[in-house]
This record gives sequence, structure tokens and C-alpha cells, in this order.
Amino acid sequence: GRRSFRAPGRGWLGVPVAVYLLTLLVFPVILIGLYSVGLKTNVVYPPISYSWSDWKGFLPFLHSGPESVYFQRFILSIKITLIVSVSAVVLAYPLAFFLAFVARRHRYTLLMVMLAPFFTSYLLRIYAWTVMLPGHGTVNSLLEWVGLVDTNNPVTFFYHSRFAIGLVLAYSWIPFVALPIFVVLDNLDVRLLEAAQDLGAGRLTSFLRVTLPLSLPGVIAAFVFVLIPTTGEYITPYLVGGPNDLMFGNFIQNAFTGENRWNFGSVLAMWLMIVVLVMIAVSSRYLTADLRGEKQS
Repeated sequence: GRRSFRAPGRGWLGVPVAVYLLTLLVFPVILIGLYSVGLKTNVVYPPISYSWSDWKGFLPFLHSGPESVYFQRFILSIKITLIVSVSAVVLAYPLAFFLAFVARRHRYTLLMVMLAPFFTSYLLRIYAWTVMLPGHGTVNSLLEWVGLVDTNNPVTFFYHSRFAIGLVLAYSWIPFVALPIFVVLDNLDVRLLEAAQDLGAGRLTSFLRVTLPLSLPGVIAAFVFVLIPTTGEYITPYLVGGPNDLMFGNFIQNAFTGENRWNFGSVLAMWLMIVVLVMIAVSSRYLTADLRGEKQS
């Protein structure tokens, strides 16, 4: 009889993508996990053996001794990350609001103008701040010219400080944080604002009761957008921060390249990855709840 030919299913088309993602995303995480528990090492001695000693030396709740300097730096880095993320969202929201409701026909042109300086190298933009922020840099020279500071007593907290780290990081992410907020505001149904005004709501009331709640998905997405890269940032603290202001990413980088402690560096990297995934999961939960609320309304 005639043999029936069965064409392969469409699911086979996803195999190359799955292999690609497993190779570039999952396999490195598994490799770092093996290093963190001593099943792999970059040195010959001591011999490879399963061990939680590096985890116990880092996490304070796994040992009875004093809190490690690495965990203290992790707490400081999380505080800086949260402050930078909230500041970037707060500063980017008016910018997105202006592009969506004020600029009107010229909003996309202004959007491209806003993003144009950020097409240059991220490292070059940080180096530009190292010229502006020091004691005799551009900012202090301007303050001296207008008579706000004395030539022999420049403002020193602008450079090699946590303020400088937060300032440069917020500057780096504000235009990109404004994008998801702008997309949500630009697609907002204007008839809802008109209905609020017809019911007697003023501009502030309509913003607080209509615009802001409907834009929360974009705000949460923007917050996560800046949260993920800032948590592991190490270039900006290295260039504009002081010796006591290094973030957790600097300790991870130093563990691998400076101290040659790959096993301990893997512990720090795995811990940071776990914390970031938990933050993303919590943010995604609120984002999903907001989207469900919009659909029901």
C-alpha cells in the first residue's frame, strides 16, 4: 500500500533557538554554580571537592561570626541601586509626559534628539563626568565663576563619592527609562482624560486618578529596566567613586581578576543573580496585577 509521509512538526523549528539559549544563558549559570560549591576550580590544589565553605564565609546567617565585608558591601550596593532606580524613574516620568502630551507632533523628533548623545560609548560618557566633577573640573569652575564657591575651597563631594556614583548612573539611564513610560503614555486613551474633566476633575486630580494608575505598567517596567544593570555595575563606581564607595560588582570583578578566587567570586555572582531574579519576580507580579486590572476595567 501507499506509505504515508508525515511532515515534521513546527516544534522542531524551536530547537536551534533552544540550543542557542541553553548554550549562552543556562550553561554559564550552571558553570558558575559548580564553581560556587567547589565542584570546579581554577587552581590545581586543593583537590576538587563539594563544599559550602565559600557560601558560609559570605552569608552571615550561615555562620556565627561577624558579618563579612562582602555582605556589607552587598547591602550598600542594593541601597544605591534602589535609590538610583527610583530617582531615574522619578526624573524620567516628566520627560516622558512632556513627549507624550506636550510635544505632540514633534515628540518622535525630540525623542531621537534626546537619545542621540547616548549612541556614543558608555565608557566615554563616564570619562566625560571625570572631567566635570573633580575639585577643579567644569562644575566647580562654573560655581567659582558665578561666585558661589571659593577658588581655594571647591566642592569636593561631587567627585569620588556616592553622590557622584548615583548622579552618573541616573544620568546614564534616564533617557532609556523614559522610553517604556513614554510608550504607555503615548498609547493612553485620551477620552479617559476628557471624561475625567467632564466629571469635574482638575488637571492634578485627573493625573493622580487616571494618568498615573494607567501608566504604572510602564513605570514598573522602567524600574526593572534600570534595576538589573545597576545591581552589577562596577565601571562607574571604579571611575567616579572613592575607595570606600565601591559596589558589589567591583568585588566580583576583583575576586576573578585580582585575587584569582574564582570559587568565591562565583558565590558572589550567584547570590547577586538570585537576588536580581527575586526582584524581577516581585516586580513582574505587580506588573501582571496592573495589566489584569486594566483589562477588567
